[in-house]
Amino acid sequence: MSDWQVHAIKYADRNARTRADSFLFDDNHDAPHAMDYFMWLLQRGEEIILVDTGYDEEEASARGRPIRLNPVEALAPFGITPDAITHIIVTHLHYDHAGGLHLFPNATLHMQAAEMAFATGPCMCHDTLRAPFTAGHVCEAVERLYSGKVQFYEGDAQISEGITVHCIGGHSRGLQAVRVRTQAGWMVLASDAAHYYENVFSNKPFPIVVDLQNMQDGFEILKRLASEPGLIIPGHDPLVRSFFPQVLTPFIHRLDVGPTGFSVP
Repeated sequence: MSDWQVHAIKYADRNARTRADSFLFDDNHDAPHAMDYFMWLLQRGEEIILVDTGYDEEEASARGRPIRLNPVEALAPFGITPDAITHIIVTHLHYDHAGGLHLFPNATLHMQAAEMAFATGPCMCHDTLRAPFTAGHVCEAVERLYSGKVQFYEGDAQISEGITVHCIGGHSRGLQAVRVRTQAGWMVLASDAAHYYENVFSNKPFPIVVDLQNMQDGFEILKRLASEPGLIIPGHDPLVRSFFPQVLTPFIHRLDVGPTGFSVP
């Protein structure tokens, strides 16, 4: 079978942050540290798989975190309408990754059973653990389940030929990374298993964490899954846009061609 095309679509950013927001135990904790927000599009011929959905204007207003594009607008340059999305890999159910599920009514969701159990279980009694989730997004996933449109996995699994998911945990109980065969080799969409290159390559945990050991073990899993270090794609790092070519619009970058000028931070 042929390889997959992979595009990163930036839909938001948040620049009023410091390194303390991105790394535990960082000596330069008060230095500025920007964050980008992405969703990812996988294509091969007529096959289309969306990885995460971003969030919409309503969620942006509720959290005071504006978006530059809603998920539907983000896909428009590809000529893709919401009804055409029939498969979504949900890396985890945090608001910035699952906040647009309701916009894609025809999609079957592919997720770890552990993530649904976490997002609907006793851990949500704790404000801190509940904070990155929005009840409406979780309820959308549950409603999709009751309509027969959720496929659960427990650990590693194949979604389609050339695409596998791998349960990492750490940041969220059922967080999964996505491994994709591309012309450049095996690429790993880390999502929040590594928000930044520095998380994974300098072994610096992200502060929002459920299981610190799983997060740090996950850094090594990402390295094993990728054909080379430059094919690990962090979930929120603005540097991604500097290593991969811009296409179609300023907020879309093509990943499957491989990085240019990448070196391990």
